[in-house]
Amino acid sequence: MKKVAIIGTQGIPANYGGFETLVENIIGDNCSDDIQYTVFCSSKDMPSKIKEHKGARLKYVPLRANGVQSIPYDILSMMRSICGYDTILILGVSGCIFLPVFKLFCRKKVIVNIDGLEYRRAKWKGWVKKFLKFSEKCAVRFANVIITDNKGIQDYVKQEYRKDTTLIAYGGDHALIDIAKERETEILKQYGIEAGGYSMSVCRIEPENNCHMTLEAFKDSNEKLVFIGNWYRNGYSKKLKEEYSGYNNITLLDSIYDLDILYTLRKNTKYYIHGHSAGGTNPSLVEAMFFGRPILSFDVIYNRETTKNKAHYYTNAEDLQQLIHQGVDNGKELKQIACEQYTWAKIAKEYEALY
Repeated sequence: MKKVAIIGTQGIPANYGGFETLVENIIGDNCSDDIQYTVFCSSKDMPSKIKEHKGARLKYVPLRANGVQSIPYDILSMMRSICGYDTILILGVSGCIFLPVFKLFCRKKVIVNIDGLEYRRAKWKGWVKKFLKFSEKCAVRFANVIITDNKGIQDYVKQEYRKDTTLIAYGGDHALIDIAKERETEILKQYGIEAGGYSMSVCRIEPENNCHMTLEAFKDSNEKLVFIGNWYRNGYSKKLKEEYSGYNNITLLDSIYDLDILYTLRKNTKYYIHGHSAGGTNPSLVEAMFFGRPILSFDVIYNRETTKNKAHYYTNAEDLQQLIHQGVDNGKELKQIACEQYTWAKIAKEYEALY
């Protein structure tokens, strides 16, 4: 039995978040019988404190997994995983500043998924940006295996650190759920929309996701947009909420965690708008590909690699508005790519091959 410790998430069961969803889907039915996972969880973020989930053992650390506490949270999790495991899987780099010390005491295999290039995100400034860059450097230098989830990130690591990485993408088939047709009809009616009569976008409302660009493209288009996000998180999101709430064709919805609603809105959208400019393989883009709807994506290497150049791409509001009006259809090709590349059964086996 191979014993694997997972460090770096809030914990499971997953409520929200890319790494949490990853863990949720590589355990359980997708897990081989000879793998025993232990997932380190935040007792502050996961108050239920259950001891097992889908066959994985859960251990709790009395710190929050996000914000400033994420660094000591990861470090304490590492300290508690020194003994008793064959492989340590670390998700994210925030605690990897501790890896040089950790490796002195732990001779087991350490695998780090470095996620996107966190230090490049617009929300980080000054010393925080420098710290994240240094943590990334420690991860790449001291881990036995580095996982990148996108060819663009893989090329960056090769160029920046002259080190090879293992490319493992992100799954998205968990977004496909069983739902009665009557429930779909009820949800569309609830939001006052018709199947194929609107476009949609869902993301964190931050500048790097080009939310302003999406809204600007739609405001004078006469095309309906449903935009889901955390509109009260920061000054940027609050300003957009105030500026664009007055347009009759734009509906700004707060974050939605109801899977029935998300499934229905994605399935029936005319276009899915993906404005992310940072990170690697964005979970929301992979999930959207499984619905077979046309995708209009911001033009960066990460999005092109994820969609294998089969989406339609824009660099500004004018480009996006032109795509909206000219009419595009690439949904079937994108769904085929998703079914071949981004299923959790495939992803889970690729992780297990590294252990």
